[in-house]
Amino acid sequence: MAPGQQILECFKPFLLHLLSLGLSKKTLHKHRDNLWLLGGEMIGTISNTPRLRKRPIEELLFSVLDEEGGPLLSHHESEQEQRAFDSTCRKFFRFLHNGKDQIA
Repeated sequence: MAPGQQILECFKPFLLHLLSLGLSKKTLHKHRDNLWLLGGEMIGTISNTPRLRKRPIEELLFSVLDEEGGPLLSHHESEQEQRAFDSTCRKFFRFLHNGKDQIA
């Protein structure tokens, strides 16, 4: 499966989890958009570093996420955007860390 599709498969359980929390539409869209950015950053990293293409996607996720947030956004300079992105990444990291068996 292509890396982009594998990333989406990892995002799906988290997005379903967020839906189950009854968050506002605006908040859900913010998290969805931030996951899109994360996927783009990961695809860029994989494209620029061919040796990463053989690593499992979950392993790559844990290499770019931690309790502090996600990677620095390469195409955005707003501090506010980075903070919102890191907030989503922290939530996603906790979800993955606490529910590893929920990811394909």
